[in-house]
Amino acid sequence: MPLLELQSVRKSYGALKVTDGVSLAVEAGETLGILGPNGAGKTTLFNLISGDVRADAGRIVFGGRPIDRLRPHQRCRAGIGRSYQVPQPFGAMTVFENLVTAACYGGGQREAEAWETAHAVLQRTGLAAQANRPAGALTLLDRKRLELARALATGPTLLLLDEIAGGLTEREAALLVEELQAIKAGGLTMIWIEHVVHALLAVADRLLVLNFGQTLAEGRPREVMAQPEVRRVYMGLEA
Repeated sequence: MPLLELQSVRKSYGALKVTDGVSLAVEAGETLGILGPNGAGKTTLFNLISGDVRADAGRIVFGGRPIDRLRPHQRCRAGIGRSYQVPQPFGAMTVFENLVTAACYGGGQREAEAWETAHAVLQRTGLAAQANRPAGALTLLDRKRLELARALATGPTLLLLDEIAGGLTEREAALLVEELQAIKAGGLTMIWIEHVVHALLAVADRLLVLNFGQTLAEGRPREVMAQPEVRRVYMGLEA
């Protein structure tokens, strides 16, 4: 049984079909990469999974039970952790305080347990040296790490990553990829939306390509990237 399953999920805003009958299944321990041009419906798909928006039709099943009626905080408590494209930490709070807050309010942990969680997540995400620094003073790389760390602090079984490598230099992206590979090796299931293709290919087991809210291609990463229609739509290359 898949950890996450979307069954013909649809979301429209007026006449605009943002998610048009998307179905997918993600197995426990798998990393699914999602690609697509701007406006393809990628972030809306995450919003539907996390509960930030409600689907117009279709069904979302997580851990064997429908979650369509659950609110975002309930889905988080159920095990769905998420990062956002633009990191929005509590800037005046330290990195450590941000993680304790995520563990307490996102993960439902007691304070003593949240402190332990925060210490562990600092080590996993390369932020230990920044623990007592205000989040608003971090570099872009460390803000991205903190966005990842806050999602991990909620104790997810499914991690949704939305363009976490965006804006980073080649070296910074490589460091982030190493950290994500270590997290993957620990068995955490991930779905990663990304435009930095080489970073995504280094981690993903499978790729899903979206275009105009529909599935354009799905399969093994290298095979998907070699498809003429994917190259035309996503990379602007003629077959």
